[in-house]
Amino acid sequence: MADEYAAVKRGKLILKGDKPKAKKRKHKKHKEKAEDTKVDEDSLKHGGWWKVNKVEDVSGSICLQYGKNSYISALDNGLFTLGAPHNKGEGPAPEEIFTAFPAGENKCALKSGYGKYLGVTKDGLVVGRSDAVGPMEQWEPIWQDGKTAILSAHNKFISVNPDDDSVIAKSTSASENEFCIIRCNRAKEEKTDLVPKEEQANLEEVEVNYVKKFQKFQDKKLRINEGGMSELKTAKMEGNLHETLLDRRSKMKADRYCK
Repeated sequence: MADEYAAVKRGKLILKGDKPKAKKRKHKKHKEKAEDTKVDEDSLKHGGWWKVNKVEDVSGSICLQYGKNSYISALDNGLFTLGAPHNKGEGPAPEEIFTAFPAGENKCALKSGYGKYLGVTKDGLVVGRSDAVGPMEQWEPIWQDGKTAILSAHNKFISVNPDDDSVIAKSTSASENEFCIIRCNRAKEEKTDLVPKEEQANLEEVEVNYVKKFQKFQDKKLRINEGGMSELKTAKMEGNLHETLLDRRSKMKADRYCK
């Protein structure tokens, strides 16, 4: 009987003279769908490269925009300059794309297309000539009031020298010249494992991996620092693991990048 009743039930009884009320359409799902497919107009203007607003997203392929539509560009001599402005819809050129890695709390390391890490000299010149990440190769992106600036190890902000378009880090405060936009073209929902291959192990194996990578092997003997793992654990917590590993290798006088 219940099935038969359900089959003939038509809803509320409509009396003679009453006008049936129009059913309210549900727009919620359509609204949610529209929000999900909302187009990032700013990203389209820059070839699909979207604005980064948190340090967790400074990873993988990124570019550094200064000015209206210009990006920091790497030169083959290890220096950097401001590239030519791009047309609407264009993304950065290959020499304007960097690879970002986490380097401690709220910090990152940047590698140019020439395979060198970006660092800063004592004179405040931004250079890309390092094969390993030390304290001078660590950068801290800072967001405040909708503005972005990048702080060097000397606590000076990156900017472009208006005289020759060179890239420097000399200002202790951030103003119009120091403001930039960090852009990324990675899919926002995509999760990428950006931990270097050498570090995908315990600390003891990590040290061996880096020794194998950089040791000269003149006598084909692997030289490992005999210092305990507690030093490396502390260094990892404080965000200077690469620097500590480099220092331990230098004491063994076996690293081809140590002097």
